[in-house]
Amino acid sequence: MKKAVLCLLIPMLLFSCGRLSSDKTKSGGVTISGAGATFPYPFYNIVFRDYMSLNDNIVVNYGAIGSGGGIRSLRDKSVDFGASDAFLTDRELESMNAPVIHIPTCMGGIVMAYTLSGVDSLRLTGSLISDIYLGNITRWNDYRIAAINPNVKLPDLEITPVYRSDGSGTTFNFSEYLCDVSPEWKKVMGMGKALKWDVGIAAKGNPGVAGIVQQTEGAIGYIGSEYSLTLGLPVAQLKNKAGNFVSASLESISAASKIQFPDDMRASIINVDNPDAYPMSIFTWLIVYQELNDGNHTEVQAQELVKLLSYIISPEGQQVAARINYAPLSEQAIEKTKALIGKITYNGEVLIPYTEDSTKTSLNTHLTTDTLYNER
Repeated sequence: MKKAVLCLLIPMLLFSCGRLSSDKTKSGGVTISGAGATFPYPFYNIVFRDYMSLNDNIVVNYGAIGSGGGIRSLRDKSVDFGASDAFLTDRELESMNAPVIHIPTCMGGIVMAYTLSGVDSLRLTGSLISDIYLGNITRWNDYRIAAINPNVKLPDLEITPVYRSDGSGTTFNFSEYLCDVSPEWKKVMGMGKALKWDVGIAAKGNPGVAGIVQQTEGAIGYIGSEYSLTLGLPVAQLKNKAGNFVSASLESISAASKIQFPDDMRASIINVDNPDAYPMSIFTWLIVYQELNDGNHTEVQAQELVKLLSYIISPEGQQVAARINYAPLSEQAIEKTKALIGKITYNGEVLIPYTEDSTKTSLNTHLTTDTLYNER
């Protein structure tokens, strides 16, 4: 059954990639194309489908090719939006040759999934994960793992770490976390979307990592929580900054987001101080150019792109996220994101002006973040 689910996931990604080259218009309508992160693909697959069902004249194509590929595609202007689990640095912003805007769409957790017969409960710390991926810990019954899992019978079995082969926002956040908790990792590996790995097995995309972990006894890999849930892979509890072992849940991920966000929403929620927070919690973003009259968009296409962004952060869109185990955005994050969408222009004219009153009435506000949790 698990293999069957995986077999479904991979063709879904390939299918979406293939549709990138489809016509810009269909039956007189508008096609919106995007590419990037695999981490939020299950969410985008559903929310884009729902949006198309509500708008017969709109086709949304999304290619889950990794965050690095998504940013490159946006820079090349071969897509209307890029998707990334890592926000662009100031240097990367300059490389885009025009202002871009980050639209956070939901939050999630990067989990350490593993396959180990007879072990359905496991605790790990950041330093242990670092040592595993650096090759300092090579067997599951290592005394350092056993010390924090005294009631678990760990096998004398080689550990197979699995990592991403493609440019990945998931890798970026994973390495950001390890840089924060392990001086050795920071010195040897550093932080980035693509790293030089000396230990482990490479796999493409979250589905690729999940597939190898699922099929390899003794394997461990970092993946989006939705993929572990879909495949039924056990995941480790992680020790957070306050010293508590926590699982990735909507509540623990949302706890990580209880911070003050910058106006541009380029925020990290990795390893925050909140004692209830899951330490590898992340935002994922859609990235668009602020001025859409760039030779690639008509005004109608620009308007439809902005409407799509507004739908994703609406209660209806956020309800989809919560339903499939991504954490919805907080009220503060949504308000700041509405203001960002209100900066997107065509010929210098704002497409959807932002005012607090207008946004409160423009979207269906009968659902709040709290009710989203209750209804999931």
